[in-house]
Amino acid sequence: METLSIDSLKPNSSFTGDLLLDSSFLLLPKGADVNESLIKALKTWNVEHILCDGNLSIGGEIEETPIELEPSSVIQHTEEKISVNIKKVIENSKQSIFDSSEKARLNSVHEVYEEYMNYIERVFTHYSTHKVIDQADLSDAVQQLCVFIKENRRYILRLAQNPKESDRNFIVVHAMRTTVFAIAIAQQLKMPLSKMIDLGVTCILHEIGMLRLPPQLYNTSKKLTSGQRAQISRHTVFGYTIIKDLNFPIPVQLGVLEHHEKENGMGYPRRLPGEKIEPIAKIISVACSYEAISSPRTYKDERTTFDALLEMIQNRERAYDDVVLKALLYTVSLYPIGTYVYLSNRKIGVVIDSNQKNPKCPIVQMITEKEADGSPKTIQTSPELSILRILSKQEKEDILKVVESKESAMDQAKKIAQNNEVAVNTASAQKPVIQKAQSIASLEKVSVSAAASSPSAGQSSENSTEEVDISMFE
Repeated sequence: METLSIDSLKPNSSFTGDLLLDSSFLLLPKGADVNESLIKALKTWNVEHILCDGNLSIGGEIEETPIELEPSSVIQHTEEKISVNIKKVIENSKQSIFDSSEKARLNSVHEVYEEYMNYIERVFTHYSTHKVIDQADLSDAVQQLCVFIKENRRYILRLAQNPKESDRNFIVVHAMRTTVFAIAIAQQLKMPLSKMIDLGVTCILHEIGMLRLPPQLYNTSKKLTSGQRAQISRHTVFGYTIIKDLNFPIPVQLGVLEHHEKENGMGYPRRLPGEKIEPIAKIISVACSYEAISSPRTYKDERTTFDALLEMIQNRERAYDDVVLKALLYTVSLYPIGTYVYLSNRKIGVVIDSNQKNPKCPIVQMITEKEADGSPKTIQTSPELSILRILSKQEKEDILKVVESKESAMDQAKKIAQNNEVAVNTASAQKPVIQKAQSIASLEKVSVSAAASSPSAGQSSENSTEEVDISMFE
């Protein structure tokens, strides 16, 4: 394998073998043309030498070998079309809008959410094995997602805000959550559908350069060395190279390349100032960072979406675009959708929607109360009926266990009634329901209020809205 100096690279040159940064990292496949942006990127990262498993040939004399798929691969790729999987699940979910409970609708949206993650996983797997991405299919999938998020915004944001433990590759989970947040932000900004599709495609693919890195670099639980961090930071250039070679539109290429650039000019790979950053990349930067802060990783603990939002809107280093930050705030509210909260009336609820007039006062669904028709009771919070603080992870888990137990007892009582059991048996079956309801009331008034009055709660950022200044966004 031959070692080449970066100074020896010339635009429009190609190689008879693969071009590598070292023995593990593929930079360009054989036959691909070197361009000025690639040379500039390598110099920016102070890469002085590269490896080549072949000879240098000026003028593109070596033809690039076309990728041929086996018949079975073509069939597999056809099965991945959106018309076969995602559309079917979306169509099924539409029934829940008319004839299902709130819980059933949330479950149906969850099915769509999971199917999109399956789809993203297949896109990455298919690229890894065949170096092909069906752009038309991907754009169609994103367009369907844009419509679905618009119709089910508060449900899908509730799911995205509360990721469950999963065996999926974190890149897939990160891509899905980031895409949901970014599209919701774009809808808040009234972005045209065509540009929103480019944004969604870019979001799904923005970490594709990670596929050129060893998994142990980004899946490790150990603190990274400066050299390892430098290797990971190259994923933007790797991703740009992949997307460019696949002939994606320029905004998508630049979005992948620039999603880690910062408004203050301290981002990477090119340290661009805010005015030179691709608009798509600005939205992904905010959505990507918000997702990363609030998501568990092997090397750090999970933080609440509330804490993540506070860190973002403070924007101490002026890293993010203020317009995009304001859109995020008004999209998810100060207390993000899906957050469990303790109210000034000493009751507990979960934030289910934002308030476009005041992000401090979102719409909250009460945990134990129902309307006359049996649907969950919702309230509009206000300065008079305000959120005192968010619940801790343990408090949330304890309450959900009690609620689940209550619902199970109620379902059991309904089944007994439907089976025409005698009145005494029905009354006996309903007794645990009353006990469970009483235990929930006790939990609301004792366990949670006690935590609210503890010294640690007074010090926490989870305590009160009065410490949060959002006047710059009003």
